Amino acid sequence: MKKSAFLFLILSLLFANLAFLSPSAPALEITNNEVRLDFPDTITFSASFESEVPITAVELEYGVDALTCGTVIAKAFPQFEPSTSVDVEWTWEMKQSGSLPPGATLWWQWRYADESGAERVSEKKTITWLDSEHDWQTLTSGHLNLHWYEGNQAFAEDLLGTAEEGLALLEEDAGLVPDYPIHFYIYGDTEDMKDAILYEPTWTGGLAYPGNSIVIIGISGNGDLEWGRDTVKHELTHIVVGHLTFSCLGDVPTWLNEGLAVYNEGELDQNSARQLQDAIDNDELFPLRTLNGGFSEDSIKAHLSYSQSYSVVKYMIEEYGHEKLSAVLVALRDGTTIDAALAEAYGFDIDGLEAEWRGAIHAQSQQVSAQPTAQATPTFVPTYIPYAGESLLVTPTPFDIPTAMPPNEEISTSSSEEDGNFWLIMGIMCCCGSFLFIIFGVVIFFLVKKSKKGAGNAKI
Repeated sequence: MKKSAFLFLILSLLFANLAFLSPSAPALEITNNEVRLDFPDTITFSASFESEVPITAVELEYGVDALTCGTVIAKAFPQFEPSTSVDVEWTWEMKQSGSLPPGATLWWQWRYADESGAERVSEKKTITWLDSEHDWQTLTSGHLNLHWYEGNQAFAEDLLGTAEEGLALLEEDAGLVPDYPIHFYIYGDTEDMKDAILYEPTWTGGLAYPGNSIVIIGISGNGDLEWGRDTVKHELTHIVVGHLTFSCLGDVPTWLNEGLAVYNEGELDQNSARQLQDAIDNDELFPLRTLNGGFSEDSIKAHLSYSQSYSVVKYMIEEYGHEKLSAVLVALRDGTTIDAALAEAYGFDIDGLEAEWRGAIHAQSQQVSAQPTAQATPTFVPTYIPYAGESLLVTPTPFDIPTAMPPNEEISTSSSEEDGNFWLIMGIMCCCGSFLFIIFGVVIFFLVKKSKKGAGNAKI
């Protein structure tokens, strides 16, 4: 027993001496770790580093809290000269990458090392991407958070109550219940809202960012309150549907997404209803497949696209119930195509849905082409370029209300196949020509070489 205790004491002293004699890693510290916001254009990260030996590597890791298909970490490598004292700075230019939604949570940390091989990672810090120009206030109810700076308490309570009504309708109409925080940022008017973002459509009055659970709307308390209530419900629908259907496998057609959002607002306003009826009477409805993507930059065509999408979704819910529609959304999340999702839930594809819907609203039937139908006018739904490889899809809501109908459009699909065949033939001919030219050159080379060889032999 005594020998064991003595041996344990000797080993303890030995390890203590080894620990004392072994060289410790040199001190490596970070100070002045901060960010500077120049909203909405730039974010500048800066930090200072101190070490007993020269610092040789510094990199910035950053990102935004949002729905992603995997771990997303962006990196930046600020320029500096190795030294025991280093100051670094790096600026994120929003005009190059596309801006973040106001209210987004940004995180960052520094990874740095010195020439001894010692490496450190700073603590992760966060900041909210939001202007400091306005005196923001907040009201909260359950998962809903409403931020505003212009208008009294009653104004904010009115909009928050509208959002609560919108959630109740979503549960009733589509069986959708969110379990995550949703933030509304209410700007004093649409101009203030547009000043807070980059690259928005000219007719935008509100934007939903499902990946960030953020809605921004420009609402004036003087004359826009009724429109603002509808827009709160509209954008709330995009957030909830976007969360339910978030996937890296598929996407939700715009007509379905926007149709649900407008349906959640309630009945169409008088102008929109008249515009839709005129389009029905004059056979100016868009083929439903052309509304799978974004809506037109032209405000009149965009408004008709919203109203038509509303009418289709209204027919689906009121004719078949919300359970089938919920099944379609879940199928889309799992990567099923819209045609397959509709067929599984309803027994028809997009063309079958359009045929039924047109019959129900007494519109002329749509001639279905064997080829996919192209959209005549390029469409625009703003997608902000990722901070680290991920697209942030946003859905805009129009502010102005149209009073005129769009002109008739001719939608052509026949030339695309012919153009493809033409260029395929031309490519094959070019390849064959190049191959024959190479063979011809090789033959000429050997003939010339042989001729020179023969001439040389004759001379000898």
